[in-house]
Amino acid sequence: MSQHFAALPIHKQIVLVTGAGRGLGQHIARAFLAEGARVVVNYLTSADSARALAADNENRAIALQADVTDAGAVQAMLEQACRHFAAPVTTIVNNALPAFSFNGDARPHADVLAWSHLHQQFEGVVRGALNTTQAALPGMRSAGFGRIINVGTNLFQNPVVPYHDYTAAKAALLSLTRTLSHDLGPDGITVNMVSGGLLRTTDASAATPEAVFDLIASSTPLRRVTTPAEFADATLFFASPWSRSVTGQNLVVDGGLVKN
Repeated sequence: MSQHFAALPIHKQIVLVTGAGRGLGQHIARAFLAEGARVVVNYLTSADSARALAADNENRAIALQADVTDAGAVQAMLEQACRHFAAPVTTIVNNALPAFSFNGDARPHADVLAWSHLHQQFEGVVRGALNTTQAALPGMRSAGFGRIINVGTNLFQNPVVPYHDYTAAKAALLSLTRTLSHDLGPDGITVNMVSGGLLRTTDASAATPEAVFDLIASSTPLRRVTTPAEFADATLFFASPWSRSVTGQNLVVDGGLVKN
């Protein structure tokens, strides 16, 4: 028997963006706010910038601190957001990134790569996404609508710089994206990934040498490096009614460098 679920327009959604106090996450939060959504600006340490963004969007944004690796803290954050907006979170963008610098010279090479490097990334990327998803599921199911958007990377398709730990965690997140989409589809919940390459410029890519930016730009059909704002705009598609029949997919947003 076929089921029909609501496809809420973005301006009727309550969106949690993890790691939205700075960098790419803040661009994503701004993109949703520009479309009229109500937004939970999650942060770990960037309190001032997160609160400033919420203050600039009074009544439509709230800044809430939570470590996404802590299931209890995530649950408390979702409950506080629900009380604040008098409705559950319907949309999640799993953007939070454990401390990481895209500096190829400083990365752990194969001979010194330790499990602790991978464990740190898996904790933040995979466990964080699992915690937010599980905390939001009851509200999404009650609303008959849910959108989970995971932030990935094109490095597992084109490891131009072999960041072993970061790339492995994001690859695992893609697998979780696909399996969750199968599990949650009957509830009217879609799960997708938006994968970027090197972005000009975020806090994480601030250590990237200019020569690398130039190399990436020259290799893309658009001959430029994607900006955080351009990447953020692409996440809106998976939250919008236009993607209501799209789930388990990975959209690469990197100026055409990687063909998915």
